[in-house]
Amino acid sequence: MAEASHKPVPLLKDELDIVIPTIRNLDFLEMWRPFFQSYHLIIVQDGDPTKVIKVPEGFDYELYNRNDINRILGPKASCISFKDSACRCFGYMVSKKKYIYTIDDDCFVAKDPSGKDINALEQHIKNLLTPSTPHFFNTLYDPYREGADFVRGYPFSLREGAPTAVSHGLWLNIPDYDAPTQLVKPRERNTRYVDAVLTIPKGTLFPMCGMNLAFDRELIGPAMYFGLMGDGQPIGRYDDMWAGWCIKVISDHLGLGVKTGLPYIWHSKASNPFVNLKKEYKGIFWQEDIIPFFQSATLSKDSTSVQQCYIELSKQVKEKLGPIDPYFTKLGDAMVTWIEAWDELNTPSDAKSSKPANGVAAK
Repeated sequence: MAEASHKPVPLLKDELDIVIPTIRNLDFLEMWRPFFQSYHLIIVQDGDPTKVIKVPEGFDYELYNRNDINRILGPKASCISFKDSACRCFGYMVSKKKYIYTIDDDCFVAKDPSGKDINALEQHIKNLLTPSTPHFFNTLYDPYREGADFVRGYPFSLREGAPTAVSHGLWLNIPDYDAPTQLVKPRERNTRYVDAVLTIPKGTLFPMCGMNLAFDRELIGPAMYFGLMGDGQPIGRYDDMWAGWCIKVISDHLGLGVKTGLPYIWHSKASNPFVNLKKEYKGIFWQEDIIPFFQSATLSKDSTSVQQCYIELSKQVKEKLGPIDPYFTKLGDAMVTWIEAWDELNTPSDAKSSKPANGVAAK
């Protein structure tokens, strides 16, 4: 007991929720127990809502299934994907915390080159609590990390940096490849541990992966919508990337920063490349138009909040991507519905109905 009293208090213990989308029992939490047990979990159960998801004892959590989503959002539940991990963004919406960390249930604790377990959550928090440098690239990468600083020639006027909205972590073992690359390189594994955190420069897009991701919900939360994917939709596996393109355009407009690099998790298993190809097929073609759209997207000076930016972006999606396929008109409408639902659940009177029917497990 004496030892326990000397343990440091986990960073942001009461200010951060961990969001996990799943269709299975969460046995993987056992290995994360030293790092996650002090935090509140929001579990978003995808698929059959009658299936019972088992959560290891000792975790403080809420669990939402599709019935809960339908009950809480009513008709607006149409904006939340079904049979796709994109459903995780419902957890972002019902959270009441300032920060979110989201992780997939096939992501395990990785080890650094010295063999020590990596506390991914702690590194994400460090990334979020220090500024970003989107306006000028620092060749020693993140100047706010211990042992680093701004290099000679870095403008002093920019050394305060910008608030960090997003921390995008990486993966050892199974890389986050698209289906064609999976098929060509079925045995490839990522064994390269790069000890670096970089700010993605302003004006540069990136392919955001949602399996090891943290963000400041108050700074960028309303834009972290993972789109319409999965059941009844013509596309899948573009949910996190769609959100990433949206948040990057909005972060650039609002003067916020996005970091990528550390921390690593261990991605334990590869999904089926043939199933993935079926989900990604249209996206592979469409992204050749989607990327230039986001690269050229501009937002008006009147858009000063994330919600205003997102609504303006939704109109551009319908106008410029709608002619490619009716899906984008539907997606543009869903983006508006998402913001409406977000605002309804995140006003002072919102506490009334956003609890799951099955209650909250005790610690």
